[in-house]
Amino acid sequence: MEKTEVDRDQYLLVQLAEGNEAAFMEIYERYWQKVFAVAYSRLKNLQDAEDIVHDVFASVWTNREKSTIHALDNYLATAAKYMVFARIKQIQKERNYKTTASENTMIADDQITNQLHHKRIIELIKFEVEKLPEKCRIIFKYSRYEGMSVKQIAALLNISPKTVENQLGKALKHVKVAVRSFLSTFIVFLLRFF
Repeated sequence: MEKTEVDRDQYLLVQLAEGNEAAFMEIYERYWQKVFAVAYSRLKNLQDAEDIVHDVFASVWTNREKSTIHALDNYLATAAKYMVFARIKQIQKERNYKTTASENTMIADDQITNQLHHKRIIELIKFEVEKLPEKCRIIFKYSRYEGMSVKQIAALLNISPKTVENQLGKALKHVKVAVRSFLSTFIVFLLRFF
């Protein structure tokens, strides 16, 4: 840079510190392209580069009274680089957020789908249990829903433990067949979409 340009920059900085808008506009006109070039060369995005130019010069104006700029050319290039790095970091955070949000949505969707399937199977089991003969149904409910042992059920109903085991076997077989049939139908249904 020639001596006259350096002297002019120093003069403009003094005027800028005093709030001279014309000095600010001259600084902007002299250096906006350089700041833009620094930003665009790293970001490769026109809008982001323009935003960096705006932010750099807005910062120069906002901090005009407390700024201690010695070499305007270097200061603006350095300010642009720091703002570019901040923008790159922000872009990376946004990408990570979008990726995480997308993954979380997929996980939530899978969990909801699994819960719905689980609920549907539970409803099917309850429906099938209601179709069992009365004695078989009562024994199954005591065993599965109340958590009673074979001996406890036998004592409560005044029947042999062997009868309880036989009735439980019938109930389980009936429920398994119904659930297997449902799952087979469901799998065939899913395969049509893949």
